[in-house]
Amino acid sequence: MNSVRVETGVLFMAVKSIVRCSCGQRIVAKDVIQTGYYIRLASPSFVYVKFRCSRCKKLGERFLRQEDWEKGILREIPQELSDAERKRFERLGPISVNEVIEAHFTMENGISLKDLVAGAEVNAAGEGEEKS
Repeated sequence: MNSVRVETGVLFMAVKSIVRCSCGQRIVAKDVIQTGYYIRLASPSFVYVKFRCSRCKKLGERFLRQEDWEKGILREIPQELSDAERKRFERLGPISVNEVIEAHFTMENGISLKDLVAGAEVNAAGEGEEKS
């Protein structure tokens, strides 16, 4: 959980650590091979995370301070799209150059927001689409 602290007008926010591979990929629980604690008496303790990156397939390891460690660090970020929305976008396919040009001229003509939303609803229903 993020915590916020204010000192003399400056805002500090403690953000959860994220484990990343050297290639930049975020490491999640399914990538983790082993975790363990590295406990030291005189200095901060650490959590050891060994993983295989899902992107580059390399083995890696990270030491995180125990204060920064939470199990939620390895939790996957939920998708913003529902399955129905994802399938709908897959059916639409990639945006063509002609569609981009058409959208540009439509915005240039000063279409009202109400008309734009009405047109989007018609296309979402599958009506009014051009058949090639």
